[in-house]
Amino acid sequence: MLALAAEARDDPEQELREVRDRIAELQRNVRRDTDRRDALTGQLRDAEQNVQGARGRLDDVQKRLAESNAKLEALAADRARNEAALAKQREVLAAELRSAYVGGREKQFKMLLSQEDPATLGRMLTYYSYFGRARSAKITEIQGIVAELDAAAQAEAAERERLAALEAESRQELASVDAARNERSRALKAMNAQLKSRSDSLAKLKREAASLEKLIADLRRAMSDLPPTGGQAFEKVRGRLAWPVAGKITARFGQARGGGLKWNGVMIEAPRGSAVKALYDGRIAYADWLPGMGLLVIVDHGGYMSLYAHNEQIYKGVGDRVEGGEAIATVGDTGGRSEPGLYLEIRRGTRPVDPVPWFRRSSP
Repeated sequence: MLALAAEARDDPEQELREVRDRIAELQRNVRRDTDRRDALTGQLRDAEQNVQGARGRLDDVQKRLAESNAKLEALAADRARNEAALAKQREVLAAELRSAYVGGREKQFKMLLSQEDPATLGRMLTYYSYFGRARSAKITEIQGIVAELDAAAQAEAAERERLAALEAESRQELASVDAARNERSRALKAMNAQLKSRSDSLAKLKREAASLEKLIADLRRAMSDLPPTGGQAFEKVRGRLAWPVAGKITARFGQARGGGLKWNGVMIEAPRGSAVKALYDGRIAYADWLPGMGLLVIVDHGGYMSLYAHNEQIYKGVGDRVEGGEAIATVGDTGGRSEPGLYLEIRRGTRPVDPVPWFRRSSP
């Protein structure tokens, strides 16, 4: 047994699989706890994850639409070049045929019957054979261009059919996004209606804060077996980082939230769908929904963690390595927010620290 454990520690891929399994179990526990404690919050989670799925499918269709349009443009450009080449080759061939017709074969017979030098006669006959072969090659080249044009026309027609199908699929997925967002609105309205008083709201905030603290502690233990991600130590880049998204800070670290709670990070108001970029190199420790945080991404930087909450889409999975500046999510309003924005925390171990001093500028 000890030998097997030592072998597992020597195998980074095995360690990563074990960590992913432990984090997957954490995610299942979060889901079960949410469903047991608050059915309406569970409904909101499901609705917001449905929005994420529909938005992801729509983005995929739109990407394929852009690729199809680009392919059509390339096919059209090839067709135009081939048509121009065909027209030019036809002109050259027509000129040669006119010249041959005007000269005819009579000139060759005259040379043969004349008393010219035999060497001169041989050269002239060789030239005529060259002209004949050149005309034959020109005709073959034209036939090749015509065949290419026929193939391109078939490819273009097929691509136009594919484009029409993709446009129909795009409209369908857009309708799915709208339906999912309507479902999310109904779930959020029902959840807010359940909060009958200020004390209910504060109790909910405290439950959500406790869920986050427990998750971070569990993640810290789960990630402890993994080797460091490498690169410059996170501590040394303090004051040199770029903000993960451009926007306006609407809540700052340490500001009161009510009921004795304070903000442990910053809230950045930003347009929905804006790319959320990792602060620094690291490994994805969490990528799932959490009460109060919505779709949450946590990046482990080795001793430090950065948290990105309220995303609409998540691009990475647990265990994935990321680089600083790499897009990991998009801005959204998940977790019950009424407006899109990004909530950002930096944690040293499990303790939150003010994010602002870590950036080159004091605001995004």
